Parts: sequence; C-alpha cells; structure tokens
Amino acid sequence: MKMIDEGVEEKKEISGMKRGLVFKKFIALFKFRETGIFTGLILLSLIFAVTSPYFLGVNNLLNVVRQVSLLGIMAVGMTMVIISGEIDLSVGASYAFSAVITGLAMTNGFTIGSSIIVGMLAGLVVGIVNGILATYGRIPSLIVTLGMLSVVRGAALILSRGLPISLSGRTVIDPNLDKFLFIGQGKIFDTIPMMSIFLLAIVIIGYIIFNKTIYGCHMRAVGGNQIAARVSGINVKIIKVMAFSITGLLCALAGIVSLAFLANVTGTTGTGLELQVIAAVIIGGTTLKGGEGTILGTFIGVLIIGVLRNGLVLLGISPFWQMLLVGLVIIGAVGIDMWTRRETT
Repeated sequence: MKMIDEGVEEKKEISGMKRGLVFKKFIALFKFRETGIFTGLILLSLIFAVTSPYFLGVNNLLNVVRQVSLLGIMAVGMTMVIISGEIDLSVGASYAFSAVITGLAMTNGFTIGSSIIVGMLAGLVVGIVNGILATYGRIPSLIVTLGMLSVVRGAALILSRGLPISLSGRTVIDPNLDKFLFIGQGKIFDTIPMMSIFLLAIVIIGYIIFNKTIYGCHMRAVGGNQIAARVSGINVKIIKVMAFSITGLLCALAGIVSLAFLANVTGTTGTGLELQVIAAVIIGGTTLKGGEGTILGTFIGVLIIGVLRNGLVLLGISPFWQMLLVGLVIIGAVGIDMWTRRETT
C-alpha cells in the first residue's frame, strides 16, 4: 500500500513538473521581441475584421501585402543600417533615382536586362557612397544621407527633366517589355501578386543573412558596442558600408519593381518614403540606438502599417486622420519598447 502511495505521489510530482515546464515555455514565448508586435498586429486585424465586412476577404488581405511590398523591401535594408548604429534618410530618393535610371535606359535603346543592371548599380553606388562618407569620412550618417537625399533627388529630376518617363511599345524597343511589366503587375496563379513574392523573398534572404551568417552577428555587435567590436577584431567600417550598400541595392530593387507596376516614373517618386520606412522598422522593435532588432519584427511592423492604412480606408477615415493615427502608433510603439526595456533591466 505504501509503495502504491509513493507511486501516485511520484506521478503527481512528474505531472506538476511537466505543467511547470509548459507554463515556463508559455511565459518565455512572450519574452520574444516579435511576440508583442505580432499580438498588436492580430488585435488590430480583429478590430478591422469586426468593423468592416470586407477586411478579411482574401483579395483584400493579398492587396494589403502588395501595398506594403516596396516599403517592406526597403525596410529590410534599413533594419540592417539602424541595427549597425547608423541611419539612412536617402532611401526614398535612391528609390526614385534607380527607377529613373532604369526607365531612361529602357527608353534609350537598352535591353530590359541591361537596364535593370544599370538601375541596380545606381542604387548600389548611392549606398556605397553613403557608407564611405559616414565611416571613412567620419560624417554623421544623419547628415550624409540627408545631403544625399537632395543630391540624388536633384539628379533624378535633372535626368528626367522633371517629366514623367513612360514605358510603352513606342518608347521601349525590347520585345520583352511585357515580361518586365509582369514583375510588378503580374500574379502567380492569377491570385498572388508578384510584388508580394518579391517581398517574401527579400524577407527570407534578409533573415538568413541576419540570423545565420557571421555578417549578421558582426552587425549586431557593431551596433551594440563599436569599441568592443573593434577590439574583438571586427572591421566596423566594412560592416557599416555593407549595410548601406545592401540598403542601396534594395532601394533600387523596390524602385525597379515600382516602375514595372506603374509603367512610369518621375523624379519626385518616393518623396517622404524614408519616413515610412523608418517608421516600419521602429514599429517592428528595432531601436534607433543600434544593436537590437530583427528582420521578422520589421516584417510585422510593415504589415501593421499596411493593415492600419487599409482598415482606415475601408472605414472611410480621412487621409488626414490616417496620418495622425499612424503617427500615434509610431509613438506608442516606441514608448512601449522603451518601457519594456526599463522593466527588463
């Protein structure tokens, strides 16, 4: 009888340990940076699902992802720059500049492939110049990229003469124009927008670079403590130049996809886009101090902006109120992030 009681007590103890382990895992789940942001996305989606019968429609949800695709592509690069302890205010101008270069190349006899290469190189050069001036030139990246914003925007306007560059059969000789336009306008299985495919691909690649490579580890180390990173043998300047370069490439990619979607571009395209990109990164939990943040968090932050704007449009809210509410969300996200940091330190 005593042995039976001991067996029962042992089973109860094991059962209690299992429940305790499950509870600890459940609590640990909420310690992940992305969990709180994802919870906010779910709550926001539920609110719009209740207030609008159209929100949860498949076409509408796919449209949300498509609308934030270009923003998300650039936000992946911006995340790397901010985590490395810098900032880039020239992303909107670089986005337009690359699209203008690509459009001009196409309308001046270049093939589609060579035009895309030229456009990508234009964005890469902007990123490299930003990185070199901010690191080797020792000029604060805020100042460098603010100046580069005007330089590149001015260059885009000069090259386009302030006029729209339109892609049509009359201006583009290459017969593959339809294939290029499919990049921005096409849909996989007549359902999934190609722009969304580009976004998901860049997020996955960015996640792998950030979490599975030595470069991602060095980037976090540089942003967290440059002196310690330098002492440990990390080439801080190269890491930062690479972050700016990747951002330049992604801005170029976004600009080219935008050109494929709209079939035209102007030198003023993307004005103010840099603020939206930074907002998405901040909402996603990346701190402006550097060293902390994730690609997944940025992706969720981009979706939050997309869901918020889409839901407000469905509810018929004025664009002026939309700007106000998005600003409040940014302030609230930063405030919550700062509060949680104080609680955990």
